[in-house]
Amino acid sequence: MIESLTVGVTEARKVVASGRRYLDVRLPEVFEAGHVEGAINIPFYSSVTPEGKVKNPQFVQQVSELFGKDDEFIVACNSGVRSKLATIDLANAGFKNVKNMAGGYLAWKKAEFGFLRRFLNQNNHGFHPLQKLP
Repeated sequence: MIESLTVGVTEARKVVASGRRYLDVRLPEVFEAGHVEGAINIPFYSSVTPEGKVKNPQFVQQVSELFGKDDEFIVACNSGVRSKLATIDLANAGFKNVKNMAGGYLAWKKAEFGFLRRFLNQNNHGFHPLQKLP
């Protein structure tokens, strides 16, 4: 079952390029440092500390507020582990077309697809919306 819920980064890109959404389940501060353009952030964990990870108790409810059970969308984190857990939870909650992206955001960056990264411009007057890093 888990394998059928996972797609590679190239397939995930096709899904996103076709107009489907990308759910990023990383913590907000990590998401803000860089994410796929148009991604929606709903953290799977509410906190991550040296003592452990605390699962976001409203995760499925928050996703349900933005996505329908029949919507097709990609779920990703940094490396694909957390998003796999999130995808399983969503599938168990009745989401029929949810797919985990193997390798996560790191795989997306490595594949050199476009992504959003906030940074101050030279004049400190705002943010440049798109920056592709090597």
